Amino acid sequence: MRVAFDQQVFLLQEYGGISRYVCSLASGLAKIPDVDVSILAPLHHNGHLEALRGDLTWSWRVPRFPRTARFVCSASAWLARQAMMRFRPDIVHETYYSADAFAPRGARRVITVYDMIYERFPSEFSGGQLTDAKKIAVSRADHVVCISENTRRDLIDILGIAADRVSVVYLGYDTLPFPNLASGGLRVHGDTSPFLLYVGSRGGYKNFRSLLRAFANSPFLRNNFTVVCFGGGEFVTEELSLIRELNLADTQVRHLAGGDDVLARLYQQAAAFVCPSRYEGFGIPLLEAMSLGCPVICSDTSSIPEVVGDAGEYFDPGDLESMREAIESVLESKTRRDELVTKGHARCALFSWTRCAEETHTIYRSLV
Repeated sequence: MRVAFDQQVFLLQEYGGISRYVCSLASGLAKIPDVDVSILAPLHHNGHLEALRGDLTWSWRVPRFPRTARFVCSASAWLARQAMMRFRPDIVHETYYSADAFAPRGARRVITVYDMIYERFPSEFSGGQLTDAKKIAVSRADHVVCISENTRRDLIDILGIAADRVSVVYLGYDTLPFPNLASGGLRVHGDTSPFLLYVGSRGGYKNFRSLLRAFANSPFLRNNFTVVCFGGGEFVTEELSLIRELNLADTQVRHLAGGDDVLARLYQQAAAFVCPSRYEGFGIPLLEAMSLGCPVICSDTSSIPEVVGDAGEYFDPGDLESMREAIESVLESKTRRDELVTKGHARCALFSWTRCAEETHTIYRSLV
């Protein structure tokens, strides 16, 4: 079986969850004896692709220049089509949503839908081009892979896709570098206070501002803990205004950035990882936290319970009291924290890129 991934996402992301998924999936498929796999991304800007095993990709990394973006995109698409015809794939797995089809005649098309955030929260995004392209790409696919049952339900509900054309394949996750706290063990955020950890972007449906309000409403939390945010960019003006409005000191809400080594150390040092999001297509940080022994406190919505199972303390993301009570109940009980850590290790063992590749391969086999 010959499987080709197209070039789309590798010009959209330098690093990112989707390109990491495609590279990890391709690597897993390459270990299956009857699969010949190639990522055909002639021109790209992607670090994950650059780090991939050379025989799994046909690609060249080019500098990102805004004025040449349209030309590079068109050139890469044209070259990818030529490469597809030479490679003669049985399966073309599209990496993102395009009105244009890149599969040569006779190849079966598969596409992965990661979430339905644009469709569930349209007021948070401008324009409808992505949704329109998604409809076209999904409609022409021979089969659609969703990364959670929640995404599958939303896809069927919103776009009216036939249920027998859609399967769920859970993602894997990458093991972060395990911090050696015995050798140095420095607090990476420069403070010895116990802290709650928040990871990733913070706008809109991510519901970070509700976390700040729930934290500020709790004398126990604000007197004994701080909040550390990793990634997602520096705090914006509206966030800084809210922090002041809630009478929180600058030292009580911090932002950090860095590599996986910094993130791993934060997971290990945090009192708990809190995910207040109103919607996730999957939620890899949840698995990262559990794998490094960090108790998880999270929303009871969308795909989050599918990932966390019984290894999290849940709250209603629309109810500040529910959020506050869940966080307090974990932080006030060492027994509960230890229980969540134990269950978290067992839970994250259920997810791997090997399993993701094997289940995706089964779908391909059903089509050829």
